[in-house]
Amino acid sequence: MEENNSKRPIQYHEELPSVHDDMLISYLHKVIRFAVKILAVLMVLVIIWGIGDVIHVLYTRLNQPPYLLLSINDLLETFGAFLAVLIAIEIFINIRLYLGTNIVPVKLVVATALMAISRKVIILDLDKLTPDYLLGIGAVVLGLGISYWLITREKPDILR
Repeated sequence: MEENNSKRPIQYHEELPSVHDDMLISYLHKVIRFAVKILAVLMVLVIIWGIGDVIHVLYTRLNQPPYLLLSINDLLETFGAFLAVLIAIEIFINIRLYLGTNIVPVKLVVATALMAISRKVIILDLDKLTPDYLLGIGAVVLGLGISYWLITREKPDILR
């Protein structure tokens, strides 16, 4: 019996084909794809909730004396709320790409991780942290920065 799998177009990840010789595996792949769709819906709800949080943070900070002014801590908290929403949007885009293509968006995943660690660095309270914690965050930033640079750098003509 000749396999016809190589002739059908791939709409999803190759590791989760919608058609499989084993009916159980085919069913499980469908369940996983459905679970990812549920995650996408939940991420949209998180984004909407996050926007509500940004509005709430701004409203409460601007309605406290001195009115219509933000302290440095208020600004940092607001930036953290904004960045949390942007990170949620990036995660949604990752989920969307996972559902709609057969590639893993490594560059986007690393960029999302860089944004997340950047948010952490922006909202750090340096008075409450140990040197080990700061070294760990520095190592993560360095590792992600190098990873992103390696992924995005121009390849020499010999490697193309």
